[in-house]
Amino acid sequence: MTGERTNVAVLGTGGIGKRTLRVMEHKDELTPVAVCDSGGVAVDFDGVDTTDLVAADGGAVAAEGGSEVAALPDGRTTDDSVGDVIDVHERIDGVLMALPNIPHSFIPETVERFVDAGYEGVLVDVLKRSRVIDRMEEMEEELKGAGVTFVCGAGATPGFLTGAAAVAAQSFVEIEEIEIWWGVGLKSGYEGNVGTVREDIAHLDGYDLETVSEMSDDEIREVIDEHDGVLEFHDMEHADDRLLERAGVCDAADVKVGGILDVTQDKKPTTTTVRVTGTTFEGETATNTFQLDDDTSMAANVNGPALGYLRAGVFYNDNGIYGLHGPAEMMPRF
Repeated sequence: MTGERTNVAVLGTGGIGKRTLRVMEHKDELTPVAVCDSGGVAVDFDGVDTTDLVAADGGAVAAEGGSEVAALPDGRTTDDSVGDVIDVHERIDGVLMALPNIPHSFIPETVERFVDAGYEGVLVDVLKRSRVIDRMEEMEEELKGAGVTFVCGAGATPGFLTGAAAVAAQSFVEIEEIEIWWGVGLKSGYEGNVGTVREDIAHLDGYDLETVSEMSDDEIREVIDEHDGVLEFHDMEHADDRLLERAGVCDAADVKVGGILDVTQDKKPTTTTVRVTGTTFEGETATNTFQLDDDTSMAANVNGPALGYLRAGVFYNDNGIYGLHGPAEMMPRF
């Protein structure tokens, strides 16, 4: 990191990736120097001009003509855009992986590629699945040895709400239960949020990651239509449980995550709320409640915290703190 400037690469230009770039327009200390998707890569160490990328439909870099327009350092075309970002890793301080969670091995495999290339910096993801945390924990010593600081599950939930739960838990000497209930409105629907909506549908009864990964776009839309565009989830396999357990806040079994996704309107169908119930040192049982304002969008609650965790990760990395870290571990420790 040069002075206060952090050179950032964004992998993926779907809904999350594009919104990350929009948030970065308001963060002078963060400079997007590499952006890639399945269609191409843009690299500019003075700062990638993301105006057209953010406005494009579909894959942002691909819509701009792929790597030929995006100007790889030596002008060649590419069939491995992530690999081309890895090739210039020595000039990147932090990498935000706005990549699909399907298949669940994709993010760990991408992390492995950076480590194998000798990257020494920060990697941040916005993954959702508990099983991915298990996979990343198997790599923890490898990350430490490589000098990589990896912040796992750093979006809204897990991420923002996980951190809020960790803070709320400080009032108690014993935790009974943590409930996370989220509401998301996405008028742009499936087309504007392909990865997010597919991942959520995998939590419905009768579906899983493997089933959803094999479904066509038309089949996904049929599921959405069957629910009139409003999907409700209970007892989701969400990584909040493993991340809170890693931080010593509670057992994973004591965490319950659910919510409502409405793809027919931007207004949230329900208020996003965290409830932490526990016992104080005086022996009283109480519940601390944290709510997000209904006017803060999913994009604001995912991408702002993700970039904040990235900056925190850079501070860790600069001070020789490597390995795997969850958002709750960056809060006061229970």
